[in-house]
Amino acid sequence: MGLTAALATAGCSSYGYKGPVSDHFDGERFYNAEPIEHEFGDLLRWIRTRDNHPWERVEGFTPPAPPPARVTEGLTVTWINHATVLIQSDGVNILTDPIFSERASPFSWLGPRRYHPPGVAFEDLPPIDVVLISHAHYDHLDRPTVARLAERFDPLFIAGLGLESWLRDTGATRVVTADWWDTVDLPAALSVVAAPARHWSRRGVFDRNRTLWVSYWINTPVGAVYFAGDTGMAPHFDAIAARLGAPRLALLPIGAYEPRWFMEQQHMNPADAVAAHQALGAEQSIGIHFGTFKLSDEGQQAPARALATAVEDAGLVAEDFIAPEFGQRFEFEARIER
Repeated sequence: MGLTAALATAGCSSYGYKGPVSDHFDGERFYNAEPIEHEFGDLLRWIRTRDNHPWERVEGFTPPAPPPARVTEGLTVTWINHATVLIQSDGVNILTDPIFSERASPFSWLGPRRYHPPGVAFEDLPPIDVVLISHAHYDHLDRPTVARLAERFDPLFIAGLGLESWLRDTGATRVVTADWWDTVDLPAALSVVAAPARHWSRRGVFDRNRTLWVSYWINTPVGAVYFAGDTGMAPHFDAIAARLGAPRLALLPIGAYEPRWFMEQQHMNPADAVAAHQALGAEQSIGIHFGTFKLSDEGQQAPARALATAVEDAGLVAEDFIAPEFGQRFEFEARIER
């Protein structure tokens, strides 16, 4: 999370979780196997020494044709913006970490402002059945968007432990919270597994790590989709592959990664994302978490360029791991069994 976003965490609390101690919960706060360790002095050092590349705001943008209302055969995946992805399969529409607001912030006048319109306008969304929330940061859990989705579609919200009260207070009527490795059954033949990530959570001043951060493994009839949410590089990718297998598609963050000394623990860079793609054994990967909000120091086009270099260096072909255009849609057919 960038400097302005860090300042924006003076907003409302995201509540918290009470339950038994586990290997990632001490009874009060969640934690990673590999801790994320930063002090206030690190933030000051970043402010003092940052190499802040400018971005250009995109005003005139004509999005592609809206996605279909339903997909009954195969799998369709549309990158909307940031970590917001529409996943359509077996007649079910799933939306990840939705944000359609102008700012990723508790304030309408302060905090990271979007540099690119959504690739699908909110008004052009198909009926949303399920919303997956990876964690509580403002660029992934946006109150105005959650309220709009709840009012218009009344979807099932799935989130990490500790966020149920927040979601219900924002208007959601159907909420399930999950711990790592919990499975949630969805309509039709779909299901979701909440999986580990290496990150952290915070919305207010005193609620750091009181809600759980997760990634998601989505089982569909044509193969699994893995949504990483927000994460640093860590052994959890190997654990996911060992436990759940290889996904047909992985949605992996490639942005908000500079400077590395400050961001590396919590955000992958494109080279890390390629390593995660390989650790998962993913058939194909699509980059997310870039190009929408300026949360760190790298340039606006840097993630896509760095991803192309990392893919080539790893001996992969360009189609193996794609940095999508806003609103770009990907279609996957059912495999023919021989």
